Amino acid sequence: MASRARGSGLVGELAAEFAGTMILLLIGAGVVAQVVAGGELTAPKGGLGGHDAIAWAWGLGVTLGVYVAARLSGAHLNPAVTVTLAAFKGFPWRKVLPYALAQTAGAFVAALIVRWNYSEILGHADPGHTFKTQIVFSTLPGNGSVSPGVHEWGAFRDQVIGTAILLILILAVTDVLNTPPGANLGAFIIGLIVVAIGMAYGANAGYAINPARDLGPRLASFITGYHTAWRDQWGNLYWWVPIAGPLVGGVLGGAIYKIFVGRFLPTAEPEPPGRVPASES
Repeated sequence: MASRARGSGLVGELAAEFAGTMILLLIGAGVVAQVVAGGELTAPKGGLGGHDAIAWAWGLGVTLGVYVAARLSGAHLNPAVTVTLAAFKGFPWRKVLPYALAQTAGAFVAALIVRWNYSEILGHADPGHTFKTQIVFSTLPGNGSVSPGVHEWGAFRDQVIGTAILLILILAVTDVLNTPPGANLGAFIIGLIVVAIGMAYGANAGYAINPARDLGPRLASFITGYHTAWRDQWGNLYWWVPIAGPLVGGVLGGAIYKIFVGRFLPTAEPEPPGRVPASES
C-alpha cells in the first residue's frame, strides 16, 4: 500500500507527464538535429536521413513517452490532448494547467539536452544559429523555406487540421466502447498515428500538433542563441501558431468524434443482479 501511495496523486501525475514528454522530445528533437544539422556536414549532404526518418522517430518518441507515463497520468504529453479530454472525457479542468506546465517543462529540458549534446554540430552547420537549424527545436511555416509561400495563417489552418485528425484517432483508439487495440498496444498505435500525420501533413508547418512540443524547445533555443526564435522567416511573430492551432484543432477533433462516432456507440450495461460478470474471452 505504501508503494501505491507514493505513486498516486497529482505530483506523481505531473512527474510522469514531465518524464514522458521529455522522452518524446529527446527522440524527436534529437532526430531533427541529426538529420538537419548533421546532414549538412556529410558528403554528399543529407547523408543522415530525411523526412521519413524524422516522421518515424517522432512516432516512436510518442510511443516510448506514452509507455513511460501511461500508468500514472494517462500519458497525455500534449496540452491539446489534455484540453480535449477535459472537454469531452471528464478529465478534471483543475488539472489542465498543471499538466500543460509539466509537459512544457519536460519539452524544455529535453531541448536543452539536445542543444547541449549537438552544440558542436549545430555550430558548424549553422554558425549564426539561424532559421536553418531553428527547425531542430521549433516549427516554422513551410519548414523555414520562403519558396512555398506559407505564412502564419496557412500554418494555423494546417495545425488545426492536423491536430483534429490526431484527436479523432486518439479518441477512437482509446474508447473502450469502440474497438481499442489490445495487449497494451495502444501506445504503439498512437505512435503510428503521429507517423501518418507527419508523412501526410508535414510540409506546411512541421506538424507540431502539440503546444508543449513547440513552446518548450522554442524557449530553450531562444536562451541558447537563437534570437529570432519567436518569429518566422518572414519576420512575423509566429510562436502563437503552434499553440493556438493545436488547441483549436484538438477540441474540433473531439467534437467531430463525439458527433459522428461516440454518440452512436453502445453504452456499457450493468450485469443483472446476482449474475457473475461475463468473461471477455
